[in-house]
Amino acid sequence: MNWTDRTAPSIDDFAKLAETAFAAIPQTFRDRCGDVRILIQELPDNDVLDELGIDDPFELTGLYHGVDLTLKSGFDTAPEGDMIFLYRRPLLDEWCERSDVALGDLIAHVLVHEIGHHFGLSDEEMHAIEARAG
Repeated sequence: MNWTDRTAPSIDDFAKLAETAFAAIPQTFRDRCGDVRILIQELPDNDVLDELGIDDPFELTGLYHGVDLTLKSGFDTAPEGDMIFLYRRPLLDEWCERSDVALGDLIAHVLVHEIGHHFGLSDEEMHAIEARAG
């Protein structure tokens, strides 16, 4: 393969991979996502990193921002709505470092993880589910 004419996947390429991953999720789960927006950014904002106590922006590949379904009520008025951020550069770095997973699969994994937060699952609960699933 000639790599001299290749470039890293763009934000638009990531958006297409995220759309494909979302479409592969069972319909019942997609329906429960409601109007969650999926946004692709190069890197997390400094405000996000400060709020999470993260020094290295490459340590954060995705983020759910919103009120999870276990806490949501009819009185919630979040003007921004629920959002999932996927961070292109950290995802590319992890993909390159691992070399054991397709980029689309990595994006799907992070997307499903952030959807888990939308459903009210903690990181520990999701890791336990993954461990049980093998």
